[in-house]
Amino acid sequence: MYRRRLLGIACKFADLLIMVGGFLAATWFATDVALAPVLAMRIRIVNFVLFLLLLWLWHVIFSSAGMYRTSRLSSARWVETCRVVQATSLGTIAVICAANVFNIRLVTQQFAVAFWTATTVLYIAERMLLISLLEDMRRRGRNLRYLLIIGTNARACEFARKIDARRELGYRILGFVDHEWIGIDAFRRTGRDLLTTPDRLLEFLRQNVVDEVVIALPLGSHYDEIARLVGICEEQGITVRFLSDLFNLKLAKTVVEVFEDEPVVTMVTGTRDEWGIVGKRVLDVVLSALALVVLSPLLLLTALAIRLTSPGPVLFVQQRVGLNKRKFHLHKFRTMVVDAELRQAEIEHLNEVSGPVFKIKNDPRMTPIGRILRKTSIDELPQLIDVLRGEMSLVGPRPLPVRDYEGFDKDWHRRRFSVRPGITCLWQVNGRSSLAFDRWMELDMQYIDQWSLLLDLKILLRTIPAVFRGSGAA
Repeated sequence: MYRRRLLGIACKFADLLIMVGGFLAATWFATDVALAPVLAMRIRIVNFVLFLLLLWLWHVIFSSAGMYRTSRLSSARWVETCRVVQATSLGTIAVICAANVFNIRLVTQQFAVAFWTATTVLYIAERMLLISLLEDMRRRGRNLRYLLIIGTNARACEFARKIDARRELGYRILGFVDHEWIGIDAFRRTGRDLLTTPDRLLEFLRQNVVDEVVIALPLGSHYDEIARLVGICEEQGITVRFLSDLFNLKLAKTVVEVFEDEPVVTMVTGTRDEWGIVGKRVLDVVLSALALVVLSPLLLLTALAIRLTSPGPVLFVQQRVGLNKRKFHLHKFRTMVVDAELRQAEIEHLNEVSGPVFKIKNDPRMTPIGRILRKTSIDELPQLIDVLRGEMSLVGPRPLPVRDYEGFDKDWHRRRFSVRPGITCLWQVNGRSSLAFDRWMELDMQYIDQWSLLLDLKILLRTIPAVFRGSGAA
């Protein structure tokens, strides 16, 4: 514990030194003067106090960003890198705000970019070096933590196997604690040590070195016993961990959050990549705004062609089902006659696709110009406005009419509404209307489960040749 605290203090001191180094490097880069004269400048007391306040604010930001939160089980390099980028970004914003308030002319746009770059690179290098040193130390048998696992089921054994495979984490498994039960013979065949029973846990903790206890018992059938065991560990000052898959979920991921000092277990499907979600929204806004500007002549010509060739409005507005089943109005160029929705019941028997959706390749309600717009997907372009409004995304499961949603007969299909609907998705680039409905839904689930910003970019690039081919358009 003492060494851990000493390491934490050293990290905080090193972080402040890196901030000072980044500030000096940015000063040299932004002012284009030698560093020696900058260091030799006379420093006024007001500036010195202001700089100390910036250092304090920097420390507060880094602490709030979790830079000094120690957790061996989640010490992956990419986690640390994300924390660094978040912390230095917030810190740089704080420096810019302070410069505007106190009229610090040194902090220019060039200075801010140089400062953020220097501090981010230096902090990432520092964290990677520290992680490498700690991992090497733990592989050599130093800085170990002794772990006791309560439960001998398959999940407990699998957790132990994963811990053993990660020697750099510095855990040494003492053994297991459990009663005699129907599966204990299978556990004994693994060669693991059964040290004691839950009834004698307190006696074992009194006589042995135990840093952490992992509870892998089923919560429903062992709730009272687990409560008693946690109380024993709490009394002894021993860290307790739970295997978080409390309900044997197949898709949802479990995340522990804190609200008003109250731990809350959250189970979510889909991604938890907050930076990726922000990047997706930025990509939506930038690309849709740019596309609307670039394609504005085409949009005007299309509107004019619809107006001249068919009576009625240029745009077709229809209520669709969006994120978490919210209703919104989708905009498309009108490709059918004005009373097309009223006439749908007359031609339901001509539906060419399976499932609740309604598609006809040669729909009799379509206008001549509408066939061209459908074939080229130009009719979808007004949805760029829906993307800007935040009701849709460039990439996501296609938004369905309320009529189609009400025809769903399988609940797993409805998980597609857990993400924002999009203009294009895997369905669009894998055959579009020629795909069976269940295959369409499977592709939507695949997109949700495998989502990343890179996947969105790949789908956008594949959409362009799919549109030119006109494959599966209806």
